[in-house]
Amino acid sequence: MNKAELINAISEETKLKKADAKLALEAILKIISEKVNEGERVSLLGFGTFKLIEKSARIGVNPSTHEKIEIPAKRTIKFSPSADFSDKLK
Repeated sequence: MNKAELINAISEETKLKKADAKLALEAILKIISEKVNEGERVSLLGFGTFKLIEKSARIGVNPSTHEKIEIPAKRTIKFSPSADFSDKLK
């Protein structure tokens, strides 16, 4: 499912106009992105938690040449599904 399909699904589920569903989805994504980037956890009950993690620099191996390379430190997002969401998976 892509963003346009998600907007259509939100519109059908909530009976909102597509334009309103698009605005709502974009606002939600913007807020989640901003808060996680600020280091806050964003927990959605029944869905899961988004959080920022910092990965330290490490040494890796180039699979083609087997040469050791340094992988720089970076910040990334981790999503942990809630137990309710995980239980719904088949």
